[in-house]
Order: sequence, then C-alpha cells, then structure tokens
Amino acid sequence: MFVVDHILISDDVAEARFACNLSACHGACCVQGDAGAPLEEHEIEDIDAALETVRHRLRPEAANVVKQRGAWERGKDGSLSTTCVDDAECVFVRYEGPVAKCLIQEAHERGETDFPKPISCHLYPLRVTDLGDFEALNMEKMPMCRPAFKKGDRDGTFLSDVLEWPLTRRYGADWYDRFNEACTKRRSVFAELKRPVGR
Repeated sequence: MFVVDHILISDDVAEARFACNLSACHGACCVQGDAGAPLEEHEIEDIDAALETVRHRLRPEAANVVKQRGAWERGKDGSLSTTCVDDAECVFVRYEGPVAKCLIQEAHERGETDFPKPISCHLYPLRVTDLGDFEALNMEKMPMCRPAFKKGDRDGTFLSDVLEWPLTRRYGADWYDRFNEACTKRRSVFAELKRPVGR
C-alpha cells in the first residue's frame, strides 16, 4: 500500500493492467451487483437533472421503476444508489444488442449534460472507502472484469492510465500526476523484486 496525500492506495492499483472490453463483458458492471450504482450525496441533483435529459430514452420497464420509486434510493444503512429493474440493471441502462450502455454517459458524449456518470461508475473497478481523515482506493476483482484484465495484459495498458479522467475528476490534476508518478515508481520496485537473483 502507498499514500498520495490523504489517499491510501492498494499496490495492485499500481500494478494492474486493465482495458475495458465491452464486446466480451457486455457492460456487466451496469447489470450485476447487490444494488444500483453507488451515489454520493452531492450527485443526487445531477442524477435528477440527468433523468430529465434522458427520460424519453428510458426502456419501458425502467420508466415504470422510475415512476414508482424514482431514479435513486437510500438504503437502510443510509447509502445512496441508482434504482434497478428487477434487482438487475440500473434504470439508466439501454441495450445495444447484448451490450448494456449508460444513457447518462451517452447524453454527456452528445453534449446534453455536464455530468459524465456517477463517480463510482467512472472509477470502476476501483472502489473508494471513507476512513474518516483518509480515503482508501482498492481494486474490486470481479469475474465479469476478467476480459478487461486480459485485454490490458495484451495491450500493455495500466489501470492507472485508463482511469486518468475519473481520478482527476475526483482528486484533481496535480494529485493525479503525483499518483501516476508513484505508480511508476512502485512498478519499478516490484519489477526489481521479481527479477531472479544473479541477473
């Protein structure tokens, strides 16, 4: 584990190679899980605004859920998340063939909203844990992301590079630069430790 400012970061975040492979995973992170996308309190206004932007594009079953329960909900533990259809996909999912796609992300790409998507989605497969004075960044290793890890290995793409935008969005450009430098140094140390003795 290493630290950049008040953020504790798991070593595997620096080492991991990762590149999303939608043709293989079919956007499973938008479908699988115990709840919808985790939300932060300040994102509720953004979610409500995004809903009005994409409401006409919601699937009928998603529109029905939104009508009955809204686009987000608060759990018994106080946590916030987007609502889901039949305990499966997020209400903001649309399907293109078998692939789940995010209506909010697509609206952002069209310039219809300034909100890219919930930060928890943007950072995935990283998860943020609030530790009071610190935050912890850990990598969630789910079977649905195996194709992304394999593609990252093939392409030589590091997770820390893939997540430049969401990490900058959360912590700022200066923090990301120092984080990326720390990742590079950690990888060098790990490579040296793995080198056979005598070489």
